[in-house]
Amino acid sequence: MHRQIVTLREIAGKSMSAAPWLNWIEQPPPKGQVAGSNPAGVTNTPRGVRAMLRGASAGIGTGRRLVGDIRRFRLDLGVTNPHWRNMAQAYLHIDLAAIQANWRDLAALCGTNVQTSATVKANGYGLGAGRVAHALARAGARRFFVALAEEGVAVRAVLGPELPIHVYGGHMEGDAQLIAEADLSPMLNSAEQLARHFETLPGHPFGVQLDTGMNRLGMEPAEWQAVAEIALSQRPDLIMSHLACSDEPDHPMNAQQLASFQHLTEGCGVPRSLSATGGILMGPEYHFDIVRPGIGLYGGAPFTGARPVVQLSIPVIQIRELQAGESVGYGNTFTALQDMRIATISAGYADGIHRALSGKATLWAGDVACPLVGRVSMDLLTIDVTNVKGTPEMLDLLGPHQSIDDLAGVIDTIGYEILTGLGHRYARRYSAAD
Repeated sequence: MHRQIVTLREIAGKSMSAAPWLNWIEQPPPKGQVAGSNPAGVTNTPRGVRAMLRGASAGIGTGRRLVGDIRRFRLDLGVTNPHWRNMAQAYLHIDLAAIQANWRDLAALCGTNVQTSATVKANGYGLGAGRVAHALARAGARRFFVALAEEGVAVRAVLGPELPIHVYGGHMEGDAQLIAEADLSPMLNSAEQLARHFETLPGHPFGVQLDTGMNRLGMEPAEWQAVAEIALSQRPDLIMSHLACSDEPDHPMNAQQLASFQHLTEGCGVPRSLSATGGILMGPEYHFDIVRPGIGLYGGAPFTGARPVVQLSIPVIQIRELQAGESVGYGNTFTALQDMRIATISAGYADGIHRALSGKATLWAGDVACPLVGRVSMDLLTIDVTNVKGTPEMLDLLGPHQSIDDLAGVIDTIGYEILTGLGHRYARRYSAAD
């Protein structure tokens, strides 16, 4: 149902009693008055204005939606005054066109005889599996991979009934209904999963995952040899394995796994897949019939030619002047050696910003580097903005000057962890896909 959008000016026309509040809301606070405090002569507290606006809006179909605080007014009533932009919610900008471009670039490395699929597990690496999968399907992806059956259900709802969706985790106990209703193809990882699938969903599509040395998921060689005849008689749609060291092209494990996979699958008559992003970059001998890029789609290593996908912009809540000798944050772990300006911004470890970044990370105000000082706390970071001219509204943790892998390197982790850990409190803003 189409929801009518109104402005506070329109509401004020319905109720003159709302006008004092309206003027206060639309203008920045006078010098010396704290933003959010009650100006003289205005009905006390947001509850008072809610009562006024509830009655004033009764005739324009939005009365019930007006019961809320001033933030709700801004979101639901279309207030566009720039003084309201510094709300305490960070923005995660997601470039869907960049994801599409990265998929096309990886597909071009494989040629037309290899199908380039897409891995959208972990909610599309934290960026929204639905939006990501839809963009990739438009770019040309015709096969998708997820980790769990529940993830597959969500992706199926976006893609429709035709494109295959494989589940890396296989057929777990209790998954039969989800697999059947969403028409998922589980990658069976053991003889136990094989038996479960054939008993509960006879004739339903499936694939097989083999362990070629990673010792994580998949049937080991002896197990596969014992059940291969039975499994192949049921016509699996894919046989796959996964490389342990593809981010290190010269690692001997890669050649070892390649040889093992070739030995276990030679002449099977089933489409085969060994490589994700790293394997794609190692060349045609690793490509087989289907490749399954993941992190490379989202701008991460080892695909150094990837286009950046995310920018994380965090709003400044407050800026204070710090005098030499004063400390910042929990534990007094940072003490100013000179006078400086400190910005407190609205994100913390509850949003996936690792506490290990305390005193180590750098944020950016345009092209100006701004060190994180003191500890990362649950909801807040304190940033040195002494060298920033004027008053910044936002600081970037991820963006043109710092990729997910750059930030990961600060604390000796990987871009995957940075990306998939980005919290649910960020307002996700998507660019238009091609």
